[in-house]
Amino acid sequence: MRMQTALNMIYPPQCQTCSALVENQLGLCGSCWREFHFLSNDGCVSCGLPLQGELDIETRGGNQCDACTQTQRPWRRGYSAVLYSGAARRFVLALKHGDRTALAKTGGSWMAQVLPQMDPDTVIVPIPLHWRRFLHRRYNQAALLANALAQETGLTSLPDGLQRITATKPLEGRTVDQRFADLENTIAVTEKWREALSHRSILLVDDVMTSGATFTAATLALQSLPGVEIDVIALARVAKPGEVS
Repeated sequence: MRMQTALNMIYPPQCQTCSALVENQLGLCGSCWREFHFLSNDGCVSCGLPLQGELDIETRGGNQCDACTQTQRPWRRGYSAVLYSGAARRFVLALKHGDRTALAKTGGSWMAQVLPQMDPDTVIVPIPLHWRRFLHRRYNQAALLANALAQETGLTSLPDGLQRITATKPLEGRTVDQRFADLENTIAVTEKWREALSHRSILLVDDVMTSGATFTAATLALQSLPGVEIDVIALARVAKPGEVS
């Protein structure tokens, strides 16, 4: 405790998305906090986006957002912790491209808050990076989030359960159809873990869900195994204008 106090005097804690001073190392300033749109687990059953309009609480579990209604999701249930906008977008980009790997701990705690009670036998598996991109970035942000989420939930994380067998170009600017085409057959189950992942509940983890194409490719790869049940969770969910009020 004394060491932490001394460090805080030398290096005062700063907001995780800007340079404002805050009370602790994992905190957000008031201005950035107000920009975050935290999601809950009572929204779209496939991605976590809030649903528009009044819902009958007894039928809420069967509802999807417009995007998930239009695009069939192969996974069982999906969750997201925050909306990908404002300070949350800066937070994700700092983790993904800014070498701010310590942010994964906070991201993992936010993700844990939207998860229901999971089967204790569930295995957490991150979306993989192709080895070339991994060498360039030096870390896989999805794996960092998966490890942080495992620590929060007590579940097992398997960082190399999946592998990218084909390199893809960045998906920014691609249409939904192009994203799905680009990612088809690009992810496979790592051979040495096929038996360990069979007949298990699996929770796929990624930093951002946009079209759902990456989660779809990973889910289809895992469905080559017998007896698996797959859920997905993203730190942040991209929403089109008008999708969230």
